[in-house]
Amino acid sequence: MNYVDRLLACNERIVRVARDHWITLLPSILVDVAIGIVIFGLVVLGSLLAPPWTWLGLLLLLVPIGHLAFRLWVWWNDQYVVTNRRLVQVTGKFNKRVSDTALEKINDILMEQSSLGRLLGFGDIEIISGSESGIDVFLRIAHPIGFKNELFDQKEAFAKLGLFEERAGRVLCAEAPEAGDVPELIAELNELRQKGVVTDAEFEEKKQQLLARM
Repeated sequence: MNYVDRLLACNERIVRVARDHWITLLPSILVDVAIGIVIFGLVVLGSLLAPPWTWLGLLLLLVPIGHLAFRLWVWWNDQYVVTNRRLVQVTGKFNKRVSDTALEKINDILMEQSSLGRLLGFGDIEIISGSESGIDVFLRIAHPIGFKNELFDQKEAFAKLGLFEERAGRVLCAEAPEAGDVPELIAELNELRQKGVVTDAEFEEKKQQLLARM
Protein backbone atom coordinates (compact mmCIF):
# COMPACT_ATOMS: atom_id res chain seq x y z
CA MET A 1 0.00 0.00 0.00
CA ASN A 2 1.51 3.35 -1.03
CA TYR A 3 1.37 6.58 0.95
CA VAL A 4 -1.68 8.04 -0.84
CA ASP A 5 -3.72 4.88 -0.27
CA ARG A 6 -3.11 5.19 3.46
CA LEU A 7 -4.64 8.68 3.40
CA LEU A 8 -8.01 7.46 2.19
CA ALA A 9 -10.99 7.43 4.54
CA CYS A 10 -13.60 4.70 4.69
CA ASN A 11 -15.41 4.29 1.33
CA GLU A 12 -13.10 6.88 -0.27
CA ARG A 13 -11.60 6.00 -3.64
CA ILE A 14 -9.02 7.55 -5.94
CA VAL A 15 -10.49 8.51 -9.32
CA ARG A 16 -7.58 10.44 -10.84
CA VAL A 17 -3.90 11.09 -10.09
CA ALA A 18 -2.07 13.96 -11.80
CA ARG A 19 1.50 15.23 -11.66
CA ASP A 20 3.46 18.16 -12.95
CA HIS A 21 4.15 17.92 -16.67
CA TRP A 22 7.47 16.39 -17.70
CA ILE A 23 8.51 19.78 -19.08
CA THR A 24 9.22 20.85 -15.48
CA LEU A 25 12.09 18.34 -15.55
CA LEU A 26 13.55 19.72 -18.79
CA PRO A 27 16.13 22.07 -17.19
CA SER A 28 17.49 19.23 -15.03
CA ILE A 29 17.53 16.84 -17.98
CA LEU A 30 19.45 19.28 -20.18
CA VAL A 31 22.00 20.12 -17.49
CA ASP A 32 22.59 16.50 -16.51
CA VAL A 33 22.88 15.36 -20.13
CA ALA A 34 25.33 18.18 -20.88
CA ILE A 35 27.43 17.28 -17.84
CA GLY A 36 27.31 13.61 -18.82
CA ILE A 37 28.51 14.40 -22.34
CA VAL A 38 31.39 16.49 -21.01
CA ILE A 39 32.44 13.76 -18.57
CA PHE A 40 32.15 11.10 -21.25
CA GLY A 41 34.33 13.20 -23.55
CA LEU A 42 36.94 13.56 -20.82
CA VAL A 43 36.81 9.81 -20.21
CA VAL A 44 37.50 9.12 -23.89
CA LEU A 45 40.33 11.65 -23.89
CA GLY A 46 41.71 10.28 -20.64
CA SER A 47 41.67 6.74 -21.96
CA LEU A 48 44.09 7.91 -24.66
CA LEU A 49 46.34 10.06 -22.50
CA ALA A 50 46.15 8.42 -19.08
CA PRO A 51 44.46 5.01 -19.23
CA PRO A 52 44.77 4.25 -15.48
CA TRP A 53 42.44 7.18 -14.67
CA THR A 54 39.64 6.09 -17.00
CA TRP A 55 37.76 4.33 -14.21
CA LEU A 56 37.61 7.58 -12.21
CA GLY A 57 35.93 9.34 -15.11
CA LEU A 58 33.37 6.55 -15.38
CA LEU A 59 32.60 6.95 -11.68
CA LEU A 60 32.01 10.67 -12.21
CA LEU A 61 29.25 9.76 -14.68
CA LEU A 62 27.25 8.55 -11.68
CA VAL A 63 26.90 12.16 -10.52
CA PRO A 64 24.60 13.44 -13.32
CA ILE A 65 22.84 10.06 -13.53
CA GLY A 66 22.17 10.07 -9.79
CA HIS A 67 21.00 13.69 -9.81
CA LEU A 68 18.57 13.03 -12.65
CA ALA A 69 17.23 9.93 -10.91
CA PHE A 70 16.70 11.98 -7.75
CA ARG A 71 14.80 14.68 -9.66
CA LEU A 72 12.60 12.00 -11.25
CA TRP A 73 11.89 10.56 -7.81
CA VAL A 74 10.88 13.99 -6.47
CA TRP A 75 8.66 14.58 -9.51
CA TRP A 76 6.95 11.20 -9.13
CA ASN A 77 6.19 11.73 -5.43
CA ASP A 78 4.48 15.11 -5.90
CA GLN A 79 0.89 14.26 -6.76
CA TYR A 80 -2.53 15.87 -7.20
CA VAL A 81 -5.16 13.28 -6.28
CA VAL A 82 -8.89 13.51 -6.97
CA THR A 83 -11.04 11.17 -4.91
CA ASN A 84 -14.80 10.81 -4.69
CA ARG A 85 -14.68 13.02 -1.57
CA ARG A 86 -11.86 15.56 -1.91
CA LEU A 87 -8.86 16.97 -3.74
CA VAL A 88 -5.55 16.01 -2.14
CA GLN A 89 -2.14 17.52 -2.87
CA VAL A 90 0.81 15.44 -1.67
CA THR A 91 4.35 16.83 -1.77
CA GLY A 92 7.67 15.84 -0.25
CA LYS A 93 10.03 12.89 -0.40
CA PHE A 94 10.71 11.83 3.17
CA ASN A 95 8.80 14.54 5.02
CA LYS A 96 5.33 14.55 3.48
CA ARG A 97 3.02 17.56 3.25
CA VAL A 98 -0.65 16.81 2.58
CA SER A 99 -3.17 19.50 1.69
CA ASP A 100 -6.77 18.56 0.95
CA THR A 101 -9.96 20.37 0.01
CA ALA A 102 -13.40 18.80 0.33
CA LEU A 103 -15.30 18.72 -2.96
CA GLU A 104 -18.26 20.58 -1.50
CA LYS A 105 -15.96 23.50 -0.57
CA ILE A 106 -14.67 23.99 -4.13
CA ASN A 107 -16.41 27.06 -5.55
CA ASP A 108 -14.69 27.46 -8.89
CA ILE A 109 -11.90 26.01 -11.02
CA LEU A 110 -9.90 28.20 -13.38
CA MET A 111 -7.54 26.90 -16.04
CA GLU A 112 -4.93 28.72 -18.10
CA GLN A 113 -3.02 27.21 -21.02
CA SER A 114 -0.42 28.87 -23.19
CA SER A 115 -0.04 27.93 -26.84
CA LEU A 116 2.92 25.72 -25.86
CA GLY A 117 0.86 24.22 -23.06
CA ARG A 118 -1.93 23.34 -25.49
CA LEU A 119 0.61 21.74 -27.82
CA LEU A 120 2.37 19.67 -25.16
CA GLY A 121 -0.57 19.08 -22.83
CA PHE A 122 0.10 21.15 -19.71
CA GLY A 123 -1.45 24.15 -17.99
CA ASP A 124 -2.12 25.96 -14.72
CA ILE A 125 -5.11 25.09 -12.53
CA GLU A 126 -6.44 27.52 -9.92
CA ILE A 127 -8.83 26.11 -7.29
CA ILE A 128 -11.01 28.69 -5.51
CA SER A 129 -12.56 27.19 -2.40
CA GLY A 130 -14.07 27.95 0.97
CA SER A 131 -11.20 26.26 2.80
CA GLU A 132 -8.55 28.05 4.88
CA SER A 133 -6.13 28.27 1.96
CA GLY A 134 -8.80 29.96 -0.18
CA ILE A 135 -6.92 29.62 -3.47
CA ASP A 136 -4.64 26.78 -4.55
CA VAL A 137 -2.60 27.07 -7.74
CA PHE A 138 -1.12 24.04 -9.51
CA LEU A 139 1.44 25.17 -12.08
CA ARG A 140 2.23 23.27 -15.29
CA ILE A 141 0.07 20.30 -14.40
CA ALA A 142 -0.19 17.51 -16.98
CA HIS A 143 -3.51 17.04 -18.83
CA PRO A 144 -5.23 20.01 -17.15
CA ILE A 145 -8.48 19.71 -19.12
CA GLY A 146 -9.08 16.13 -18.00
CA PHE A 147 -8.12 17.04 -14.44
CA LYS A 148 -10.52 20.00 -14.40
CA ASN A 149 -13.37 17.96 -15.89
CA GLU A 150 -12.84 15.15 -13.39
CA LEU A 151 -13.04 17.59 -10.50
CA PHE A 152 -16.30 19.02 -11.82
CA ASP A 153 -17.74 15.54 -12.41
CA GLN A 154 -16.86 14.37 -8.91
CA LYS A 155 -18.16 17.57 -7.32
CA GLU A 156 -21.47 17.20 -9.18
CA ALA A 157 -21.73 13.51 -8.30
CA PHE A 158 -21.00 14.26 -4.63
CA ALA A 159 -23.79 16.83 -4.58
CA LYS A 160 -26.14 14.29 -6.17
CA LEU A 161 -25.17 11.77 -3.51
CA GLY A 162 -26.30 14.20 -0.81
CA LEU A 163 -29.65 14.72 -2.53
CA PHE A 164 -30.02 10.97 -3.02
CA GLU A 165 -29.34 10.24 0.65
CA GLU A 166 -31.90 12.85 1.69
CA ARG A 167 -34.57 11.49 -0.63
CA ALA A 168 -33.76 7.85 0.13
CA GLY A 169 -34.02 8.61 3.85
CA ARG A 170 -37.54 9.94 3.39
CA VAL A 171 -38.56 6.89 1.35
CA LEU A 172 -37.10 4.42 3.85
CA CYS A 173 -38.85 6.16 6.72
CA ALA A 174 -42.20 6.41 4.96
CA GLU A 175 -44.81 3.75 5.63
CA ALA A 176 -46.02 3.78 2.03
CA PRO A 177 -43.58 5.34 -0.45
CA GLU A 178 -44.76 6.44 -3.88
CA ALA A 179 -44.70 3.66 -6.48
CA GLY A 180 -42.18 5.47 -8.70
CA ASP A 181 -39.79 6.55 -5.94
CA VAL A 182 -37.92 3.28 -5.45
CA PRO A 183 -37.14 2.55 -9.16
CA GLU A 184 -36.03 6.16 -9.68
CA LEU A 185 -33.81 6.02 -6.61
CA ILE A 186 -32.23 2.75 -7.71
CA ALA A 187 -31.52 4.28 -11.14
CA GLU A 188 -29.93 7.31 -9.48
CA LEU A 189 -27.91 5.04 -7.21
CA ASN A 190 -26.70 3.04 -10.20
CA GLU A 191 -25.58 6.28 -11.89
CA LEU A 192 -23.60 7.21 -8.79
CA ARG A 193 -22.05 3.72 -8.77
CA GLN A 194 -20.97 4.08 -12.39
CA LYS A 195 -19.27 7.39 -11.54
CA GLY A 196 -17.42 5.74 -8.67
CA VAL A 197 -19.17 7.73 -5.93
CA VAL A 198 -20.54 4.58 -4.28
CA THR A 199 -19.05 1.10 -4.29
CA ASP A 200 -20.71 -2.05 -5.58
CA ALA A 201 -21.25 -3.20 -2.00
CA GLU A 202 -22.87 0.11 -1.04
CA PHE A 203 -25.04 -0.06 -4.15
CA GLU A 204 -26.30 -3.56 -3.35
CA GLU A 205 -26.93 -2.74 0.31
CA LYS A 206 -28.95 0.40 -0.42
CA LYS A 207 -30.72 -1.29 -3.33
CA GLN A 208 -31.92 -4.10 -1.10
CA GLN A 209 -33.13 -1.60 1.50
CA LEU A 210 -35.11 0.26 -1.16
CA LEU A 211 -36.55 -2.92 -2.71
CA ALA A 212 -37.74 -3.97 0.73
CA ARG A 213 -39.94 -0.86 0.79
CA MET A 214 -41.82 -1.77 -2.39
